[in-house]
Amino acid sequence: MDFDQLITFLEVARQGSFSRAGEKVFRSQSAVSAQIRQLEQEYGDRLLDRSGKTVKLTPAGQVFYEYAERLKNLRDESLMAVADHSGTPRGTLKVGANEATCLYVLPEVFAEYCRRYPPVQISIYRNFTYKIVEKLENGSVEVGVLTLPVTSPSLKIHPIFRDKLTLMVSPKNALAKHKTVPVSEVVKHPLLFPKTGHTRRLLDKLFRPYSSELQVRMELPSIGMIKSFVAADLGVSLISASFARDEVDAGRVKLIDLEDVELYRELGLAYRRDRTLSVATTAFIQLLRQLTMGKKNEA
Repeated sequence: MDFDQLITFLEVARQGSFSRAGEKVFRSQSAVSAQIRQLEQEYGDRLLDRSGKTVKLTPAGQVFYEYAERLKNLRDESLMAVADHSGTPRGTLKVGANEATCLYVLPEVFAEYCRRYPPVQISIYRNFTYKIVEKLENGSVEVGVLTLPVTSPSLKIHPIFRDKLTLMVSPKNALAKHKTVPVSEVVKHPLLFPKTGHTRRLLDKLFRPYSSELQVRMELPSIGMIKSFVAADLGVSLISASFARDEVDAGRVKLIDLEDVELYRELGLAYRRDRTLSVATTAFIQLLRQLTMGKKNEA
């Protein structure tokens, strides 16, 4: 057995598909199948059940999967230990964050990090906060930027960034002439909602008393689409102020404070309490806290 076979097996188990696993490990489906066959021959048992539409672990495969994850994590730890030996950030920085954070909060941080520590390779796991928490807890990701609140006894969490949610409208919209708007006026206009996520939960709670008046024109899967459709005057929405900075500067949208409520999106930096962090991760944490603290001071 070699580590390539191990990684391939783990991906097939996670993806439930030889073809999707092949895309992840940059191998053809036939090459993936050959690696799995070699593993099964070495262990003398079938590790994967290929009989259904989705590939599943056999009982023997479930036993092997736990060992495979431990072996992979041990290999990663050994690479980190050797990289840390010099005291200079090297190796791979594994960061988890959701899409909006990757697009609107982290680019400047990553740019400065790469300028300071060019030997470090950055691996980003993009998903919802609860999925990132799972990856942090099982050790697949070393540091995460999460939407708060988060409760996990195994994680150390530092609040790093707070962004106000404001009403976003087209300059053509009748509300654009106002500096503040009550929620009771907002509900008179067609609304564009995100399909899921923290902001969606806040909006559902905010507008619950107005459910009989609510006009939800669209539920959209991305912030980019919401901004474009608001700019086209298809409706209004609520958004974290920093997410719409470019559109405001270009005059495509206008942000207006809510008159009778203040809502915020808060981010936290998270990592395992009981793990020694790599030099690369420690350097990232220090830089992120430094840069986000600077933004707080500017605000």
